[in-house]
Amino acid sequence: MTGGEVAGILVAVFWAILVSFLAVVLVRLAQTLKATTKLVADVTEQAVPLLADASATVRTAQTQLERVDSIASDVQEVTSNASALSSTVASTFGGPLVKVAAFGYGVRQAMSRRGAESAPRQERRGERGSVVVGRTVPAARRRNKKG
Repeated sequence: MTGGEVAGILVAVFWAILVSFLAVVLVRLAQTLKATTKLVADVTEQAVPLLADASATVRTAQTQLERVDSIASDVQEVTSNASALSSTVASTFGGPLVKVAAFGYGVRQAMSRRGAESAPRQERRGERGSVVVGRTVPAARRRNKKG
């Protein structure tokens, strides 16, 4: 065997190893692509119903929001009506009620004073100027009386 033949055999063996290595890589790449294709198909199968459910949920939420909006506008209208009614009642009945309450207070005061006047004068004086045994007049009051 000559040097050229040995070199040719080495190149052929090298190419055989390289081709077999590339074949293994291509087989694994094909398996990976098949798995990826299957995964994408499964995701697509599951994503379509999920998107349909999400779309239905969004439509339902929109309907509910429209209902809440109408309820909120009704509540706002009721609140404004209640506020107008309370201000009307306050302006209509507030002044007269205050006057009636003041009149009632005045009548009670007059009746209590009238009842107090009907009591004997000596009893009333006794209550105001009663003497308590054992108590002395404070020093400041004694000076005023002496001075």
